[in-house]
Amino acid sequence: MTPEDLVAHYGMEPIPREGGLFRRTWSGPPLPDGTPAGSAIVALLTADDFSALHRLPGDEVWHFYLGDPLELLLLAPDGTSRTAVLGPDVLGGQHPQLTVPARTWMGARVTSGGAWAFFGCTMAPGFTYAGYEHGDAATLTARHPDRAAEIAELCRP
Repeated sequence: MTPEDLVAHYGMEPIPREGGLFRRTWSGPPLPDGTPAGSAIVALLTADDFSALHRLPGDEVWHFYLGDPLELLLLAPDGTSRTAVLGPDVLGGQHPQLTVPARTWMGARVTSGGAWAFFGCTMAPGFTYAGYEHGDAATLTARHPDRAAEIAELCRP
């Protein structure tokens, strides 16, 4: 199976602003405010692309499916930061599933030496573009100067 096979099978499209390719696979019934009760996507990142730093108003669960591990930079609202790896090597410290808490800045890329990663993201309440906040490198670097190089690599205008 190749990334091209996955793109064709799922009819994946570019993720606006953020990067990567995706296909929404589930959207729950609308809540009173119109937001879906939940949502799920499958997504693909290749080594020559990345998921730009962004944050969402609710928790987002990331799921690893196929390919190479995915490195996530997480910048928490309290000023702390960490890097987590989504992948199959659970005993080696990788996560097959990882919850990114609400309002945490997140950005992802295929780990060094990898070619592609196929993964999914689930939210409840569901994702809406109105809740998406795109990261600004200068603002994030001011708050997390120790992560300046990583922030620069994971931001796009």
